Amino acid sequence: MSPKPDKPTKKKAANSAKKKSGRKMPVFSKPSAATLEAFERGIAGRTDVERRTMFGYPSVFLKGNMLACVFQDRIMVRLSEADRVAAMTIDGARPFEPSPGRAMKEYIDFPRSVVDDASALREWVDRGATYVGSLPSKKPKRR
Repeated sequence: MSPKPDKPTKKKAANSAKKKSGRKMPVFSKPSAATLEAFERGIAGRTDVERRTMFGYPSVFLKGNMLACVFQDRIMVRLSEADRVAAMTIDGARPFEPSPGRAMKEYIDFPRSVVDDASALREWVDRGATYVGSLPSKKPKRR
């Protein structure tokens, strides 16, 4: 009987990904309780969203399209072009890049001034929902 092959581990998978892409996989940190609470306040009362996990963090989807998510200790919202331009006037707002040089072009990474202001964050989530709600529904992927 031949020996069983080693079961892949997270470390082996990360090393394999590094070899394939030539890039080192980033290390992601956990969000603070304050960020998780802010995210919950920002989406509170929304019955039109589906909760999921993206990048291992809480996120919400609308019609199968991601609307907003937590990433490390930050909150991102998907916005229309006009709303992205408006959001970028906020000091500290920036395009969301989960890895350097790998921007997710429709998402804005909001600064603490917005994240910590429940009404401001809710306004941006609502604006994002208007945009995401206008997109074609995305069908779930088969697993």
